[in-house]
Formats: sequence, C-alpha cells, structure tokens
Amino acid sequence: MLRNRPLTAALAAALIWALSGCAGPASGAGYYWQSVSGHLRLMGAARPLHDWIEDAQTPAELRQRLQLAQRMRRFAVDALALPDNTSYQRYADLQRRAAVYNVVAAPELSLTLKQWCFPVAGCVGYRGYFNESDAKAFADSLSDGPMDVAVYPVLAYSTLGWMNWAGGDPLLNTFIAYPEGELARILFHELAHQVVYVAGDTAFNESFATAVERLGGARWLTQAGEKAQREYAAFDARRQAFRALTRDTRERLQAIFEDVNTTADQKRQLKAGEMTRFHTRYAELRQHWAGYRGYDAWVARANNASFGAQAAYDDLVPGFEALFEREGRDFTRFYDAVRTLASQTPEQRLAALTDLAPALRAAVPAPTTTP
Repeated sequence: MLRNRPLTAALAAALIWALSGCAGPASGAGYYWQSVSGHLRLMGAARPLHDWIEDAQTPAELRQRLQLAQRMRRFAVDALALPDNTSYQRYADLQRRAAVYNVVAAPELSLTLKQWCFPVAGCVGYRGYFNESDAKAFADSLSDGPMDVAVYPVLAYSTLGWMNWAGGDPLLNTFIAYPEGELARILFHELAHQVVYVAGDTAFNESFATAVERLGGARWLTQAGEKAQREYAAFDARRQAFRALTRDTRERLQAIFEDVNTTADQKRQLKAGEMTRFHTRYAELRQHWAGYRGYDAWVARANNASFGAQAAYDDLVPGFEALFEREGRDFTRFYDAVRTLASQTPEQRLAALTDLAPALRAAVPAPTTTP
C-alpha cells in the first residue's frame, strides 16, 4: 500500500511526527525530511507476523517472541480495552538498537526542558531523530546559553493510530527480546497513546501511558507463567530502586535551583556535589544487582536534561493510578475519565490529578508552556 500511495504516506508521516507520543516534532524542512523518510523506511521493513512465524528462516526464539506478542496484542483488546487495529500486527528488524534518538536540553540551573513548538502538536520537550549521528549533531548545535543536553535511545514510538491504514506501528527488534512483563508494558504504553493524546502536554501523555503500562502489565502477569513472573520481578525491582534514586536526586536538584537565598555560583557548586552524590549512590545500588549494568549509560550522561525528561514519565502516574481506582478499576471508564481531563486546561488537569494523589502537590511543579 505504501508504494501505491507515496504522497498520502508522506503527508501522513509528516502529521505523525507533529503528533508523535514518544518522539519529538520540530520545525525545519531537513528535519521533516528525515522524519518522513525514516518512518517510511521503518514501515517498509515491516512484514506481517504470520509471514515471520511461517518463514522457515525465522529463528525459533524470535518466532516464539512474535507468537507471545500476538497473545499480548489480543489481551490488550480483550482485557485492557485498548484499540483493536493493525498496530503491532507486523514486525521489523531495523538493524539498530533504537527506533529513534531523542534530544533533550535544559538550562544549567533548571530541570525545565527546552521546548520545541509546532502548530498541531503544541510544545514538547524533546526532538527525535532516526539517525543517532543526526541527533548528536543537533545536540552539539544547541547554544542558547549554558545548557545541559542529552541524547537517549527510544525503543518505540507511537503514531497515534494515524498510520493504521498502512499497517500500523510494528513490533521492532529494539524491544522484542525484553522480558515478558516488560514487552507487555511497552506494547500497552504505546497503544495507550492511541487512546488519549493531548497536544503540547508531554507529562500528561507520558504519565498516562506509563500508568496504563503498569496497570496492564500487572494484569498480564497474573496469568503469565511463574518463570515470567520471577524474571519480571527481578527486572522491576531494579527499575523501582533506580527510579527512587533518580526521583530523590531530582527533588534535591529542584530544591537547589529554586532556593532564592543562594547565588548562581553557589547553586553550581551544590549541583556538582549532588551529582557526585548521585553517582556514588548509584554505584552502591548496583552492587546488589549481580552484575546488571543496564542503567550505566544513562547515569554516565545524567544531567538536568535527562532528569527533566524522566520526570515526564513518572511524576503524574500516582494521580492516574488513583483515577483508575476511583473508576472501579474499569479500563473503559478510566479512559473516559482521562478524556474528560484531556479536554481541560493544563492547570485544571494538574489540579485534578493532585486532588486524587495529594503527594503530587509537593513533587510536581506547575505546568508551563514557555518555549
């Protein structure tokens, strides 16, 4: 279908990159060209799961993972009320470690991400590239005063259902081999972006999708095998310990930056001390992980930008989880309630989620749309 409708595909892809849930839009003809061409190459590499499963050349382990993903896809519809469409009914091997690479940036004395704005998507705090070298080149070009900049790999992104006519978002080699519970969470997260997406509110979108992945992943694991449950428990225990560490560090940095009684030079010194403390605490934490080094790269590049980006995925999740409980743990009612929130202003959304989970009041700064 892509061959027969190249113009439609290109226009749709341009819109996707203006609306993407996990990658970032920005202006510029060259940027849009890499976005459109990169996405079309990804789509062109995808084949139906049936073809991969029936192909004698498909490795047995990959065949099993694709069959597992098929069952997860059905579960997403039947148990989680997620969209029943063509997304994740195909698979592509991109021959690289990430689907896209995101660039994020923040001032040296703030965790507020620099934003790039687009008429349709609104303002977002990241900018995505299909080529890692392009992402690094753009990161190097940022010179709007002293900035902390980070480039990080993104395993998957959502086209919000805009490309379902062309086969939808495919499964990718970048995440297909993850532990069973984590694979389920990734699928549920990306499908959640097709349920609700608010232009210009990254924290709302990502925290909602993260809440869905956690709730749905937990439900999936109740019917998974004991091996999958043990494997995921170890995986998630490390993640929760790491998130607790980064959340504490974010809060400490935020307190430093907001202190009106310290000078900029004093804040720089305190920031340096806090980052040293973070690295020391991480080294201590990793000693209990039996050689697991999955967070080393993130820690090595950690700065204001990477801490600010992580906050979008974490900070509002308790409010969404409380909303799910309020709606009787019914996913359909939960999505309807989230859609109601989505129709409100950012300030109203934050207030509603804070009322549901009061702990958010001290942890989450007021929303901003300042570029």
